[in-house]
Amino acid sequence: MTRRLSAILGTLAFLAVPGFVAGLAPYWVSGWNLRPPLLGVGAVRYLGGVLIGLGLASLLECFARFALKGLGTPAPGFLPQHLVVSGFYRRVRNPMYVAVLAIILGQALLLGSVALLEYGAFVWLMFHLFVLVYEEPTLRGAFGSDYEAFRAAVPRWIPRLTPWRGPDA
Repeated sequence: MTRRLSAILGTLAFLAVPGFVAGLAPYWVSGWNLRPPLLGVGAVRYLGGVLIGLGLASLLECFARFALKGLGTPAPGFLPQHLVVSGFYRRVRNPMYVAVLAIILGQALLLGSVALLEYGAFVWLMFHLFVLVYEEPTLRGAFGSDYEAFRAAVPRWIPRLTPWRGPDA
């Protein structure tokens, strides 16, 4: 029970990171000022709203799954006890990053902000480098063949259309 409580509290505290990356920083970039719609198509704004909603829901689901199922936090250096390969992780290896990027892209579409599109590209590059340099080697070392099977079956960035049916799915 202590492990679960620590995981929940640590995960809640770590929510500040995506809050900054997908909330405060985009505000600094765009001032959340409404500009003309991108490509001159007003309907793009609705797609932006949908992406923001889906991104938020996915992010919160993944954070909860990390704490409750993995018994750990998403924070680097505080690995879960169990490799999380259920929920959105059955479709994409990095659903939290994908969710944050969806929120940023959604804001760019909603607000008509090219600067937010550029910021989103920069955030993706930073995520990608972090995944390659730190996260994947760390998970490979911690979870061995279980992680290798997951990595071989589930793509890093583009979600699978059908969920992976590996262990714990």
